[in-house]
Amino acid sequence: MGEILFLSHRIPFPPDRGDKIRSHHLLLSIARQHVVHVATFAETAADRAARDALARVSESHCLVSRTKPLLLAGAQALLAGKPVSVTAFDDSRLRRYVREVLASRPIDTIFVFSGQMGQYVPDDWQGRVVMDLCDVDSAKFDAYGQSGGPKSAIYRREGRLLALEEARLAHRADATILISDAEAKLLASRMDNPAGANIVSMRNGIDTDLFDPAAVEPQPELAAGAGPQIVFTGQMDYQPNVDAALRMMDKIMPRIRETCPDAVFHCVGRAPVRSLVRRDTEPGIRVWGEVPDVRPYLKSCDVVVAPLTLARGNQNKVLEAMAMSCPVVLSPEAATGIEATDGRDFLIAGDDAGMADAVLLLWHDRGKRVGMGNQARRFVMNEQGWKAMLAPLSALLSQ
Repeated sequence: MGEILFLSHRIPFPPDRGDKIRSHHLLLSIARQHVVHVATFAETAADRAARDALARVSESHCLVSRTKPLLLAGAQALLAGKPVSVTAFDDSRLRRYVREVLASRPIDTIFVFSGQMGQYVPDDWQGRVVMDLCDVDSAKFDAYGQSGGPKSAIYRREGRLLALEEARLAHRADATILISDAEAKLLASRMDNPAGANIVSMRNGIDTDLFDPAAVEPQPELAAGAGPQIVFTGQMDYQPNVDAALRMMDKIMPRIRETCPDAVFHCVGRAPVRSLVRRDTEPGIRVWGEVPDVRPYLKSCDVVVAPLTLARGNQNKVLEAMAMSCPVVLSPEAATGIEATDGRDFLIAGDDAGMADAVLLLWHDRGKRVGMGNQARRFVMNEQGWKAMLAPLSALLSQ
C-alpha cells in the first residue's frame, strides 16, 4: 500500500472536543493500515503537549501553532475574495511541508479533514483525494446571516464563499464524506452540479468503554442535589452551544423551577463566554467551565439536555450522554443524524414548553428515567461503536 498524507485543521490529540474526537479515530484507523504523514495545527498548550502522541502514530508530521489574528485573516480574505475561515488556516510552513512530503514519499492518497484544509491539495496532484467535510459549514453561516444582527452581512459573505469552496472540494475529491445522510443531502442540494461528486456519509462513533457509567465516580455536588440536576455539555464559546445554554437558562429553566424549585441547570464545558460566566450562581444555574472529566457530571445528573436551535452533523455530546446511560431531552435539530427512536432512546421536544415538560416527566417518573437511560446505552453500544462507523473507510481509501 502507498502512504497517506493526513491534513487536519486541529491536531487530533487530545480527543477532547467533537471535531478532534472524529479526526483522532480516523487517524488511528488509517495509521493501523498505512504509513501516514500528518500536517496540522496546534491552538492550545494541550495541543502542543500532544506532539509526542502525534509522533507515535505518524512517520513524519508538521505541527504549526496557529497564531494568525482573526482581523488579519479577515483582511487577507477580503483582499483575496476568499472565506475568512479558510484564510485563517493558510500557512506557508504547512504548504512547504506538504510539498516536501509529496515530492519525497510514495504518497498515493491525501486525506483531508475539514474544508479549511482543502487549500493544501495541489492543483496538479494526480493521486487520490478523500475529503471529510464533517458537516456543511456554509449552511451554518447562512443561518447566522439571517439573524439580522450586526455581523449578518459578514456571515452571509462567509456562507456564500464557503458554499463555492465546498462545491469545489467535492468535485476535486474522489470521495467526500459527511457526518450523516442529512448533511450529505444538504451538501448536494447546495451544489449546481452534484451529479459529478461522490458524496457519502460516515457517522461518528462513541468509545463505550470510556463512556461507561461504571468506570467513574459520581460528581459530589450533583449527586447531593435535592431536585433535578440537568446537564448540558459542549465547547462553550461555540455560538450554537452558547445560544442553547442561554435558551435553557432564560426560557426553559424558569418553567421547570415553577414545579421543581430545587432544579439546577449545569453548563459544563471549556471556554464559556462572558454572557454565560456571569450567570453562574444565579438561582438554579451553575456554569462550570472546563472540567478534568465530563463523565462524573453525566453519571450524576438526572437529565441531559441539548436545546440546540442550530446543529450541524450529529452531536457527540448527545451520544456521549446516551453511552453514560443518561436520559436525554433534545431538540429536533440536535437529534438530526442520530438514528435512535424518539420516546424509547431519548425524548425530542420542539419548543421551550415541550422541553420543560419532557424534563419534568422524566424527573417525576424514575422508572422511565432509568429505563430510558439504560436503553440509550444499549442503542449506542449496538449502533454507534467506532469500529462499525469506520468500516467503510478502508474502501474509500483504496478504491
